[in-house]
Amino acid sequence: MNLEQLFAQQFGGAPSFAVRSPGRVNLIGEHVDYNDGFVLPMALSLQTDLLLRERDDEQVILYSPIFGEKSEFCALSPEKSGSWLDYARAVAHVLRAQGHKLRGFEGVVTSDVPLASGLSSSASFEVGVALAFCHTSNIEKSPDEIARLCQKAENEFIGVNCGIMDQMAVAACRKNHALLLDCRDHSMRQVPFVLENHAVVVTDSAAPRELASSAYNERRAQCENGLATLQKFLPHARSLRDVSPADFARFEGELEPTVARRVRHIVSEIARTQSAVAALENGDLASFGAKMNESHLSLRDDYAVSSRELDFLTDFARRFEGVLGSRMTGAGFGGCTVTLVEKSSAQKLIDAKIAAYKDATGREARAWICEAQDGASVSPV
Repeated sequence: MNLEQLFAQQFGGAPSFAVRSPGRVNLIGEHVDYNDGFVLPMALSLQTDLLLRERDDEQVILYSPIFGEKSEFCALSPEKSGSWLDYARAVAHVLRAQGHKLRGFEGVVTSDVPLASGLSSSASFEVGVALAFCHTSNIEKSPDEIARLCQKAENEFIGVNCGIMDQMAVAACRKNHALLLDCRDHSMRQVPFVLENHAVVVTDSAAPRELASSAYNERRAQCENGLATLQKFLPHARSLRDVSPADFARFEGELEPTVARRVRHIVSEIARTQSAVAALENGDLASFGAKMNESHLSLRDDYAVSSRELDFLTDFARRFEGVLGSRMTGAGFGGCTVTLVEKSSAQKLIDAKIAAYKDATGREARAWICEAQDGASVSPV
């Protein structure tokens, strides 16, 4: 049953507008967002789709075939319930706090962005809901403003201390471009990423990210520890963004060994991301792929956030014909890998990798061939 049929079944009549809101994958620049670094995500063809109709009141009613249920809330007074609809409630809460009068909507929502895999399924839904409210309530907001309100919604209402990358990528990416985002001042630049003979393969390891939350907090604390020590020698450094590779080489010995490894990753990853962007702008995909490989090794050895599953997938990919680079993406300890590969080899890589991975781990991985897509949008039906 397609979305139009689902809409008619659940609500009767016809929808009036549609929202598409992509997932995202970060190509390079991992764990640097909370150190004022640079990230380089792109929007995926995996997306959240909402088929909606305006209402004459403040009710929001959504049916999700993924969860097999119809849920609703009043946009005038959204309260947490512990369900998937809390992400929509969160957006309404922030819009109301900004003084907007909200008009509700009803319809169906589905998504092929895998849940809890590090491809921003929650940000995809949040941004989609924000665009729906803007459409029904005649609110004008730029992609940047949409991203900021969705980040605020997740921080304040959901209670997740996320950065801005996910929401900004979902809202602001452009087709055939990656988005260079400066996490210090949130400035953005669209970097051409036209893949004529190559493709991006995203692979979901299907490994649970059980350690990701505790390790994330520990890594943040270690970065803060390293910065505090380095500021004794580099008083100008507001964050690890201000520590150059040469600075780190001079003062590495002042750091406790584990903290030094964590700082080495951050300092090198920020420089590596800038080099990777320069390679893309020069049309040098081979050098870009090499930076992806270096990023994974740094995340594995210095930042210690990889896993047996992620290492297997990236190691297998790097040995495969036509692959330029492969790395884990996201918080780590599970989730996804991202691989740059020749188009003619992409499906063969997927088939071989999934089979070998199941033999090695017993897990059923999934993979998608992707190109850089536009950010979220609204269209009439």
